[in-house]
Amino acid sequence: MCGHVAPTSRKETVVNLALWIVAGLLALVALVGGITKTFLPKATLAATSGGSWTAPVPAGLVKALGLAELAAAAGLILPAALGIAPIMVPVTAVCWVLLMIGATLTHYRQGEPNLVAVNVIYLALAVFVAWGRCGVEAFIN
Repeated sequence: MCGHVAPTSRKETVVNLALWIVAGLLALVALVGGITKTFLPKATLAATSGGSWTAPVPAGLVKALGLAELAAAAGLILPAALGIAPIMVPVTAVCWVLLMIGATLTHYRQGEPNLVAVNVIYLALAVFVAWGRCGVEAFIN
């Protein structure tokens, strides 16, 4: 069960710190991506590097993905930081994994290997957070 436990050893403290840093980095990525997809016009996104996938996609879907990323930014940090439903951190990390699978496939189909690699890295980091917060450094009360 996922919950909150105070670290008892140096190794647990290091793992806990690494999990916070990785969750923070993913939250930053999600925040920037979410703001971009939610508030920039679709035509502007389509003209940017890596944004060509938005051209054939309805604007509503792009905005919905942006809102999902904004929710992920909050869900990776706030539940644990506020001590309210910390189970939502690994749940959000798993949702981020699913989003990154979609992003990886999309960029693969677009012939963008650099973005495929970036998305696979984000995916791996999210797996680390999900694994760590439901296993090694779970939030248990």
